[in-house]
Amino acid sequence: MSENFAEMLANEEWKEIHTGEVVDGTVIAVKEDQIILSITGYKADGVITRSEYTSTPGVDLTTVVSVGDEMKAKVLKLNDGEGQVVLTYRKLVADNGSKKLEEAFNNKEEITATVTRVIKGGLEVVVDESRVFIPASLVSDTFVKDFSEYAGKEVTFVLTEYDPKNRKIIGDCKQLIVAKKEAASKELLSKIKEGDTIEGTVKNVTDFGAFIDLGGVDGLLHISEMSWGRTENPKKVYKVGDSVKCFVKEINGDKIALSVKYPDLNPWNDAATKYAVGNVVTGTVARMTDFGAFVQLEEGIDALLHVSQISKEHINKPEDALKIGQQIEAKVVDLNEADKKISLSIKALLADEEPAEEIVEYSTDDAEVAEKVETTETTEETQE
Repeated sequence: MSENFAEMLANEEWKEIHTGEVVDGTVIAVKEDQIILSITGYKADGVITRSEYTSTPGVDLTTVVSVGDEMKAKVLKLNDGEGQVVLTYRKLVADNGSKKLEEAFNNKEEITATVTRVIKGGLEVVVDESRVFIPASLVSDTFVKDFSEYAGKEVTFVLTEYDPKNRKIIGDCKQLIVAKKEAASKELLSKIKEGDTIEGTVKNVTDFGAFIDLGGVDGLLHISEMSWGRTENPKKVYKVGDSVKCFVKEINGDKIALSVKYPDLNPWNDAATKYAVGNVVTGTVARMTDFGAFVQLEEGIDALLHVSQISKEHINKPEDALKIGQQIEAKVVDLNEADKKISLSIKALLADEEPAEEIVEYSTDDAEVAEKVETTETTEETQE
C-alpha cells in the first residue's frame, strides 16, 4: 500500500504557484483565528490568519467561514517554515475593492457603505478593505454637532478624489444630499400651489418660527402664523418630530411660507356681532403696559382696557387694580374692525350698574313744615 501510495505521489502532476498569484481552494479546517485551505492542484495546503482575512479586529473566523466552503486567496509566501503556503484573503478583497472604487470614481457612481470609524476631521468608510475618508465638511449639508451618531451607520457618497498610491481616496455625501433635495424641491413645487393643505414634520425650531420638512423640502411656519393669538415662544408650541397640518400661504421661488391660521377660523369673522359697542364681555388679563391692560376675549382677539377705564377712582398703573390671569367683565366702548382694535371700559359698566337717584315724594304740609324749620334756623343764626 505504501509503495503504491508513493508511486501515486511520484506520478502526480502538481502545478506551480507563485507569490502574488490568486489561487482557488477549499476550506478543510477553521479556527477562531485561522483558516486552512486545500489549494486546488497544489501539493501543500495554505493558511489564512485572522489579520489576513479581514482588517476588522476580533472577528471569530468560525462565524464567517465553514469547512467545505470554496474561496479564492492571494499567495503571500510559498512556505511558512512548516510547509504551508501563506495566503491572504484581505488583500485580494482590497484589490477588487480598489478596482470597484476606481470604476465608481470614473463613472461618478454612488457608493453605499458602513462607517467603520469616526476619526479626527471626519469619517472613515471601508469598501471591500479599501479605506475612504469623508471630511467633516462633506458629511452633510447641515451643521453636525456630534459625528459619533454616524458610527456603524450606512452613508451614501461619491468619490471626489482617487489616489490609492498616496492613500488619498475622498468621499462626498454632501453633494448627493443637496442634489436630492433640489430634485425633491422641484417635484414638490410642481405639485403644490398657494392655499393647498399639506402635512409635514417639524425639523427645527427657532425663536422666529419652525422649519417643517414637507418631504425633502423645508417650509417655514413663522411665529406670526402659528396661531390667531399671540405666540410668545415657538419652542413651547412645537418640538422636533411633531407632525403638523398646515397650508401653503406663499411660494416665492424655492421658498415656501406656511400657516395654520385658516381664514375660515379667523376669530374676527364675526367680531362685529360679538363685540359690538355696548356689549358686555368677559375676558382674561393677558399682559399689562403703563397705559393699560390687554384683555384676551378669545384666542386671537385682545382688547385694550385703558388705565383710565379700569376704575372710577384714579389709579397710577394697571397693576394697582388688576393681575395677570384675572378674569374681568367690561363694556365694549369702541370697535375698529379695519385695525382689529377693541377698547373696553370697566368704568362705563359700573356707571350703567349704578342705581338712579331716589326721588322723594312729599305733601304740601311737609313743605310748609320744612319752610318753617328753615326760617327758624335762619333767624337763630342771625341773632347769634
